[in-house]
Amino acid sequence: MTDQKALWERTKAQYFANADLGFSIDISRMDLDEAFFAAHSDAATKALTSMAALEKGAIANPDEGRMVGHYWLRAPEMAPSLEDRRAIEDTLLRMVRFAADCHTGKLRGEFGELFANVLIVGIGGSALGPQFVADALGTSADRLKPFFFDNTDPDGIDRVLEAIEGHGGLSRTITIVISKSGGTKETRNGLLEAQSAYRAVGLDPSRHIVAVTQEGSALDKVAVAEDFLARFPMWDWVGGRTSELSAVGLLAAALQGIDVRAMLNGAAAMDVLTRATDHAHNPALLLALSWLKATRGKGEKDMVVLPYKDRLTLLSKYLQQLVMESLGKEHDLDGKQVHQGIAVYGNKGSTDQHAYVQQLRDGVPNFFITFLQVLKERAGSSIDVEPGITSGDFLFGFLLGTRRALYEGGRHSITITIDDVTPRSVGALIALYERAVGFYASFVNINAYHQPGVEAGKKAAQAVISLQQKVVAALKEAKVAHTADELAASIGETAETETVWRVCEHLAANGRARRVSGASAFGTRYLA
Repeated sequence: MTDQKALWERTKAQYFANADLGFSIDISRMDLDEAFFAAHSDAATKALTSMAALEKGAIANPDEGRMVGHYWLRAPEMAPSLEDRRAIEDTLLRMVRFAADCHTGKLRGEFGELFANVLIVGIGGSALGPQFVADALGTSADRLKPFFFDNTDPDGIDRVLEAIEGHGGLSRTITIVISKSGGTKETRNGLLEAQSAYRAVGLDPSRHIVAVTQEGSALDKVAVAEDFLARFPMWDWVGGRTSELSAVGLLAAALQGIDVRAMLNGAAAMDVLTRATDHAHNPALLLALSWLKATRGKGEKDMVVLPYKDRLTLLSKYLQQLVMESLGKEHDLDGKQVHQGIAVYGNKGSTDQHAYVQQLRDGVPNFFITFLQVLKERAGSSIDVEPGITSGDFLFGFLLGTRRALYEGGRHSITITIDDVTPRSVGALIALYERAVGFYASFVNINAYHQPGVEAGKKAAQAVISLQQKVVAALKEAKVAHTADELAASIGETAETETVWRVCEHLAANGRARRVSGASAFGTRYLA
């Protein structure tokens, strides 16, 4: 049985709160003791020193020779050059004015209609951050309703276009295409799909499309050549998974009607807190040290994110990329093979009382939990569902009850509490996790700011596309039907026979090849 008195004393010692931000973090259920903090004091000092160097413009990504400066987005005065500071400040002003012009009707669609929708075309950090913010802070009074092309799935694209048609149509839709390099294929495909959809209803796409990209990129060149409605910058020193507080996320949020300056203010306030040199007063250090304790610095346990607020449902998806892409690395900074990372999953409470909490309580103890609590139940007053008890009281009870049941079963947890879901508190949460990831990366000696595994996946995908082009050409030239084995031999790719077969099946399913029955699935012959 848990010693509740001892636990209460540890809670008082391991609870940090900031009234100005309406924020607190409680790590008492992680079972950290003073010996652990003492043993990692030097590592914490090193992490703080490294982070301070980043903020001053140190090269953070030796693979690419670039800085990592997302912290400057909410504190432009910290940028290492006056040019960078002015670029940040000017871009924010331009975004706010652009959104205001769309809201007031100074900027309209080609048919002269007020914009009612914003379609965001992006993938990874260019979609997950904007989606999280849009869902967390959206209301029925949104100035523009957000929609997303966040994949290269044709059916998914059609579903989004159908939803837009039911909300004023493309003539009332402004589209933001986001790609730093301009070479991301999924985003390129989304742009082409959006342009085709605009043309199909008699609209000039350039009158409705905005680009967010790096100056001189492939997308930037298209935007200039086709005279897009506007262009906003992505800078070399902002990575995709830390880009939400740049034009990547703020332009869409401003168009939606969200107070983007309040988001930046919340992030800046959290940055101040997370520069504290004493771990007890630094919430990001408390988070990162808790992760270190739970995983033993080897990723031995998963991070389960359980927000007890519907508005924070997408936080776990956002954190999946931020944490897993930053920390999932094969090699450390010394070139040693380490296979680092922390797996992240989650949904929301109390929905998960009826889903995977059963396994969390009684199954494999290979995880730790972060509970997200929001104190304010709703904008107005609540009815009683039982005498003196509201539905929000039940949500609160489920959170504390689940936390207690899990801890008594030996399952550790962190509890983060915010007063309400506001632009300021969302900005603070984003900044908190950005800094915690950086600290943890320092603890385990990896580079949090590159992603070689992602690049390898992109190259492998492009190899499949190139192989498909060869298969299509071979089918067009063939006089008779061929099996996958025969096609692979004819194009000199016998080592890729399975992929050739799968390509043929894909083509046939979509009307771009014909199947001729064979003795088995692998004996099927194909014609153009």
